[in-house]
Amino acid sequence: MTKGGPTNGPTNAATNAATTTGGRLKALARAELTLIGRSKGVLFTAVFVPLVMPFATRSSMHDVDLKRTGLTLGATVLASAIGFSLLFAVYSTMVSVYAARREDLVLKRLRTGELRDAEILAGTALPAVCMGLAQAVGLAAVCAVVLHAGAPAAPHLVVLGVLLGLPLCVVLAALTTVFSRSVESAQVAAMPLLLVTMFGSGAVVPLEVMPDKLANLCALLPLTPTLTLVREGWTGGMAAGDAVKDVMTAVAWFVVAVFAVRRRFRWEPRR
Repeated sequence: MTKGGPTNGPTNAATNAATTTGGRLKALARAELTLIGRSKGVLFTAVFVPLVMPFATRSSMHDVDLKRTGLTLGATVLASAIGFSLLFAVYSTMVSVYAARREDLVLKRLRTGELRDAEILAGTALPAVCMGLAQAVGLAAVCAVVLHAGAPAAPHLVVLGVLLGLPLCVVLAALTTVFSRSVESAQVAAMPLLLVTMFGSGAVVPLEVMPDKLANLCALLPLTPTLTLVREGWTGGMAAGDAVKDVMTAVAWFVVAVFAVRRRFRWEPRR
């Protein structure tokens, strides 16, 4: 046996461990977290905006007749707060991140290594997803205490809504970058979905106070199922059939968005 023989086994084992899917995702997420921490604009959008928006929503809810719809202020604002966390901490953040990494040729370089395309997109999104999840949990706890929303009557629906919304926001962010040529234009491209979701998915105005035809149309928007499952899961007033319908809507959007990303996502700068 050569002198260096005994050390080759552990070294190779460590190398192999680092190149597993989990190891690659962890390394990429750690690097991405460092890059996000250096961007003040991204941090402001991801951290500060979701914390402020629920207060504005609470003020606007005072002008809405919630009692007529059977909703409560606490559950409505709580669902809105979670929706804002998904929209700004995850979706808006990832639109900027994907566009920036594309323009800096980071995505192109990553594809030359061991990382698969799905791993690149997932690993890059992990810090934002964790941030959005932590914000959603924190805001839910604060709203439950301050607004007297109490504990969720159907916690499984709340968890299901959040777990459906997180990956959908990531995929929609990747798809949004298809329509942008720079980081600046990426934020412009993100505005339609942000505005439509805020005002059409129940984040600012509950669907229950809208005209029936408009409410039925808004129920088909990508993030409406998430907000509906969270709100109704907190109040416990959702039938099983309605829950299944919302889940199917969210899954359908996710499948369509994944298909579109696989076909259209650009890994190199648009010239």
